[in-house]
Amino acid sequence: MSQQRSSYAVGTGLFIVLGFAALAYLATQTSSVANVHQGDSYVVDTHFTNVGQLKERAPVKIAGVRVGQVQSIDLTPGQDVADVKLSIDKRYDHIPLDSVATIYTSGLLGDQYVGIDYGSSKQLLAANGTLARTKSSEPLEEMLGKFFGAGGVADDIGGTYTVTANFSNVGTLSPGAPVKMAGVPIGSVQSVVADPLKLNAKVVMAIDKRFNQIPDDSAAAVFTSGLIGTQYVSIQPGGSPDPLKNGDEMILTQSAMQLEDLIGKFLVNGSSSDNKGAGNGGK
Repeated sequence: MSQQRSSYAVGTGLFIVLGFAALAYLATQTSSVANVHQGDSYVVDTHFTNVGQLKERAPVKIAGVRVGQVQSIDLTPGQDVADVKLSIDKRYDHIPLDSVATIYTSGLLGDQYVGIDYGSSKQLLAANGTLARTKSSEPLEEMLGKFFGAGGVADDIGGTYTVTANFSNVGTLSPGAPVKMAGVPIGSVQSVVADPLKLNAKVVMAIDKRFNQIPDDSAAAVFTSGLIGTQYVSIQPGGSPDPLKNGDEMILTQSAMQLEDLIGKFLVNGSSSDNKGAGNGGK
């Protein structure tokens, strides 16, 4: 029994190590090589309201092909835009003047780079010229909000109603996180507050008024989206004929599951099956 329990622990540890190794591999594959040799080049100027994690020597790409690198990133005192100078290989001297410079992120854990999307102008970008059309780096919080439709689903409809739910553990759930039903966003988390009396977390959710027929015996669960995704509230409809109303509390809840709990359950289940096997063998 102890040998099989040890094998479960070794297997779980190996799985975790392989997971971190895979993430490390992705990071090395998506990171940019800063010291790539560059021949004769010319410099152009761009301005961004947010450069994110863009660094000097980051790649400049056209159609995914490296054509240069970021020469410098400066912020002029008194101004709220960053001056980014791009050093571009002279072979690529036919860039339309109305092209767009955008800050992108490469891969899952990759570095940021500047991508140039060609315009249609017959005028070409000259040395020491300026790419006036730019698209800045977008903060992760804003991208997640747009992706999940947090807060935006109901705003376009004309109103929301609020319901509450209490969880013993909300994990990393935060205001603005999506509320989903059948995987579709129907609202957002309005607030997450610790309840000093019940000693748990009270979550207030704003739900689109179009979804006003959710049974009042429905369950709310805190789930995690994707590999390293954010947490959200999933509503699983019940069978009651009475719908949730503004201000109601959802009684049935399922708290966030922690990684340690999952590993613990895996090991305990393995151990219990070992004990049964040992008991049967002893009879």
